[in-house]
Amino acid sequence: MTVTEERARTYEVRTYGCQMNVHDSERLSGLLEDAGYVRADDGDTADVVVFNTCAVRENADNRLYGNLGHLRPAKLTNPGMQIAVGGCLAQKDQGEIVRKAPWVDVVFGTHNIGSLPVLLERARIAQEAQVEIKESLEVFPSTLPTKRESPYAAWVSVSVGCNNTCTFCIVPALRGKEKDRRPGDVLSEVRSLVDLGVLEITLLGQNVNTYGVEFGDRLAFGKLLRACGDISGLERVRFTSPHPAAFTDDVIAAMAETPNVMHQLHMPLQSGSDRVLKAMRRSYRAERYLGIIERVRAAMPDAAISTDIIVGFPGETEEDFQGTLDVVRQSRFANAFTFQYSIRPGTPAATMDDQVPKEVVQERYERLVALQNDISWAENKAQVGRRLEVLVAEGEGRKDGATQRMSGRAPDNRLVHFVPALRDDLPGGDVPRPGDMVTVEVTYAAPHHLVADGPALALRRTRAGDAWEARESAACGTGAGTGSGTPGAVSLGMPAMRRS
Repeated sequence: MTVTEERARTYEVRTYGCQMNVHDSERLSGLLEDAGYVRADDGDTADVVVFNTCAVRENADNRLYGNLGHLRPAKLTNPGMQIAVGGCLAQKDQGEIVRKAPWVDVVFGTHNIGSLPVLLERARIAQEAQVEIKESLEVFPSTLPTKRESPYAAWVSVSVGCNNTCTFCIVPALRGKEKDRRPGDVLSEVRSLVDLGVLEITLLGQNVNTYGVEFGDRLAFGKLLRACGDISGLERVRFTSPHPAAFTDDVIAAMAETPNVMHQLHMPLQSGSDRVLKAMRRSYRAERYLGIIERVRAAMPDAAISTDIIVGFPGETEEDFQGTLDVVRQSRFANAFTFQYSIRPGTPAATMDDQVPKEVVQERYERLVALQNDISWAENKAQVGRRLEVLVAEGEGRKDGATQRMSGRAPDNRLVHFVPALRDDLPGGDVPRPGDMVTVEVTYAAPHHLVADGPALALRRTRAGDAWEARESAACGTGAGTGSGTPGAVSLGMPAMRRS
């Protein structure tokens, strides 16, 4: 449906939560622009504000209703303004959102994001809220129009939904059973992105290494990684997130043997205690987890491994927690996303006995963070003196303006802040652009980033950098600058979480 007003209506998408939500928000933006909407300028109140919500983190509903409350005065001032709520919290709460915030115009779920433009138009004509929640997937999100946030890196979904039953997680109830895309469809999307200049893709799924369950090929994910290696112009391939219970050696071999698959692995641990893992229904034990880490490092000694850990799961004892610390010490994670357990209504864990007191959880959490910080720092110090090829990024370094540095990601996904000036004996005075490749030597290590303060050793201008420059020129109507801002970008209203 096309917007028919003389002035194109503006929109803003606010994203909360995981990579899957970021992926969906790119589709929501694409759908709105396909329907005639244009992005609101920074600082302006949009005609349509879309909240793409997450139900996983603590107090997700409080954050949503707080943000909706902040928009209410703008809505009262401008009755033509529309507010839409989608994502996991919308799927869970459904009509409750309109009851608590009657100024909301549209509520849609995780299975029907393609309905957003129609629902907005229907609400505008009917002058009443439209709530539409589907219980099964209507259209695979990757087939919808897309407004990509980056011209050099992209998410590519291989599946949606999850067949696991982790007791702390509400995602399977909200996104449904796993649905897989056919390998040809995934590879076709990757090729089309590379044709547009994209250098790096991340294969995305709730559990990527069960990919193929729908069409009966348990080795499908490793085959998909190898097939990505045959795509000319694709320089970096990543994936997230695998599940240790389904992680197979053919994937390790594909990572090690496919040149453009990065030696970087995000492998959620959640707990190092076998007793707690059983209560979580994680269907693996610490010994299996450590065995995977050992085999990954044997095949790829330079692999950077990260993880997720929950502290204070119901019934966790000090002995259980010590098991987690032991696995962390042995695994030597490059970094970890650490969380204090909080009750998520609708999950089995929410009604378990022996909820751990908040003060105990906090104290254990602080010990875990301190240990992982020491490990991350030591692992990063081992990078000092190394020469790394960095994919220049935009918006990664919050202090880049003050430090006169730029930022990007090393092959193992470590964040690197570097001086953009080239070595004196190199020809040309080009400034690196997001999407270009810069070779630098690491001079300093912090727990969560690396610094290269010497002149860059090499600059490789890429098609991705050209694509970034063309986008910036189109956005401002002039020649591209060297700033890192992205006008009208989808905002990432990410909940606070600690990476240690």
